[in-house]
Amino acid sequence: RDIRLAAARELAGGAEPAMLPMVKLALAKETDASIKALLEQLAATLELRAEDRSTRLAAVKKLASSSSANTKGLLLSFLESEKDEELRIEAQRSLREIESGLAWGERLGVVFTSVSLGSILLLAALGLAITYGLMGVINMAHGELIMIGAYATYVVQGLFRNTAFFDWYLLVAIPIAFAVSALVGIAMERTVIRWLYGRPLETLLATWGISLILIQAVRTIFGAQNVQVENPAFMSGGFEVMTGVVLPWSRIVIIGFAAFVLVLLYFLLNRTRLGLFMRGVTQNREMASCVGVPTARVDMWAFGLGSGIAGLAGCALSQIGNVGTDLGQAYIVDSFMVVVLGGVGQLAGTVYAALGLGFANKLLEAWQGAVLAKIAVLIFIIVFIQKRPQGMFALKGRAAEA
Repeated sequence: RDIRLAAARELAGGAEPAMLPMVKLALAKETDASIKALLEQLAATLELRAEDRSTRLAAVKKLASSSSANTKGLLLSFLESEKDEELRIEAQRSLREIESGLAWGERLGVVFTSVSLGSILLLAALGLAITYGLMGVINMAHGELIMIGAYATYVVQGLFRNTAFFDWYLLVAIPIAFAVSALVGIAMERTVIRWLYGRPLETLLATWGISLILIQAVRTIFGAQNVQVENPAFMSGGFEVMTGVVLPWSRIVIIGFAAFVLVLLYFLLNRTRLGLFMRGVTQNREMASCVGVPTARVDMWAFGLGSGIAGLAGCALSQIGNVGTDLGQAYIVDSFMVVVLGGVGQLAGTVYAALGLGFANKLLEAWQGAVLAKIAVLIFIIVFIQKRPQGMFALKGRAAEA
């Protein structure tokens, strides 16, 4: 089947009218629905050049069901050469149907890329939603924690490269990326950040300095050049939903992974003892301490959790591009925008803001380009925060009054 499908696709790119009898013979024998549809479209394309008027008319009607940009080009050239008015009207009708199908394909592509970008922003921002949203720490090294997760994935890939289990290296890379970034985050919190709670400017400067140290350390170990992380076999290629619209498996897996991480984080924050302590310390640190909550230890584990989730984001990002020391810097600003727009301390707001920014960026990119899209989104967020400083989802009750 794969050989026949490849042959049909190759013929679709450059078949000659003399091949029509062979195409019809193959069509009569074909039983696979997808290959049969390709051959029918191919036969109709060749019949456009037939001398018989009724054959050309039937071919034009049949091509209306095509969703290929090549078919659109064929009909446009057919309109230029065809003199019969009825055939021209039918060709224009078929052309409109093809354009409608292509437009739906473009819309589907935009929706998918928007959800894909939103899921990446969500992964990058979830860790920051804890360290900044719940703890109030402006962590400028968050992007470097993402970078560390990506490099941890690269190291694990190297260990699995010459083994029979290479396609499963991600199952090992995910917990290792989480653990390495979490340990680095815990070390940051225990040595530097614990002394700077309540001092945002000093925290910002200190974490910025730590980010420079981490970048230089990674450059010293791995070099300044980008490194490549290969996709496992099950994440290679894509799923063709319609002609010209292919959804990459790597992006589909990342969307599912982001949803999985979100569910786990929700469960941890709302159904575990650590989550209860974290929420208690966030709402009223002094009262939590009075009733026996070890606030210093909770701060350490919370910062480690946020850092570990940043490592998971780095693991995911390594599957869609090269890994370099500047990987995290491309997402730190967007991550802060997601957390602030969604509402500080609000997990649901982070989800809505990430998906909203993903859609806004992609829709505006198609309209005005990437640079102007980014500027427009930034201006919107500035205006929005001026009107609603608490973000889309504001804290309620005593936590808001504190």
